[in-house]
Amino acid sequence: MPLSIGAWRCAALLAALLLGGCSSLDYYAQLASGQLELLRARVPIETLVRDPDTGPELRRRLRLATQARRFASAELRLPDNGSYRLYADLHRPYVLWNLFATAEFSLEPQRHCFPIAGCVAYRGYFDQGRARGAAALRRLQGQDTYVGGVEAYSTLGWFDDPLLNSMLGWSDERLVALIFHELAHQQLYVAGDSAFNESFASFVERQGLRQWLAARGSPVADPLGVRQRQQFTELVLATRTRLERVYASDLPLEAMRAAKRAEFERLRKDYRALRDEQWGGVGRYDGWIETPLNNAKLLPFGLYDRWVPAFARVFEQAGGDWPCFYRRVATLARLPPQERDAVLQDLQAAANLLRADGVEPVGGWQERGAGQ
Repeated sequence: MPLSIGAWRCAALLAALLLGGCSSLDYYAQLASGQLELLRARVPIETLVRDPDTGPELRRRLRLATQARRFASAELRLPDNGSYRLYADLHRPYVLWNLFATAEFSLEPQRHCFPIAGCVAYRGYFDQGRARGAAALRRLQGQDTYVGGVEAYSTLGWFDDPLLNSMLGWSDERLVALIFHELAHQQLYVAGDSAFNESFASFVERQGLRQWLAARGSPVADPLGVRQRQQFTELVLATRTRLERVYASDLPLEAMRAAKRAEFERLRKDYRALRDEQWGGVGRYDGWIETPLNNAKLLPFGLYDRWVPAFARVFEQAGGDWPCFYRRVATLARLPPQERDAVLQDLQAAANLLRADGVEPVGGWQERGAGQ
């Protein structure tokens, strides 16, 4: 099949990456190949909705996605372009797999730098076997690793990103939320600051979903699940905080390893107590907690959760006006990294003070899913 204009653009982007001094031809080749596969699989959603061979459930979900896409631009003022007006079935549960890695005694991710996206806290692979192989090599070097599947990602406006079959495996609410999240990356992205980008997109996702449900007169489908997710996230973030103190200490090597193991066992113990005493024994996160735990497995929580209350505070200060909110966030984005973090910390403290007083920040705490 001849390459489309978008496919040639992808090839040109790969060339730019290689000319930018990237070291692994094989890695970038698989990125280009995976992106080309995705581009070639795209079909206009309107075409599938009209096709009599489209199954009724797929047609319903595509119509829902179309409604959410319109809502995103009309009500949330997110980019109005061709993204999520196309559909691609990749015949696998995830579009790609992200590899997170840390040193043995650190919660700082191993960063990977790209000419356009800047430095990010993970490395993406379109093939799960490649991701696992890369993780195995890092473990041989003494690093902690975690490989997590990803349902969707944004090309930051370089291409018209499609709705993916991997996005349809979740509830209607989560599908709508994912569309808002990925469009938020197109709205604003700071090269090299993963925590800022993901926290911003997570806030837009959550607040957008609240407004979507309110506009349709629909309650949150699983309010208990939202609360349980909040409690679970708090457990994980508390573990991160304690581990940071351990790693900053001057403990001997074996004592530090023992302290690290103890903290992960404490996390498991605290989770089981929460599950059995408050959740009626419902093990929503048993699969995550009972598999091997390490530093890298905690990283996604810090990325997606870190500054969400701060962005909720900015939204409140903007009077709930989306264009004003985006302008304020863009002003934050232009600050030098250390100054930006200091401002976010002040906003976070104000939001947490409100919570302590019993006032829930706008945006709530609905999460995307453990480890994502």
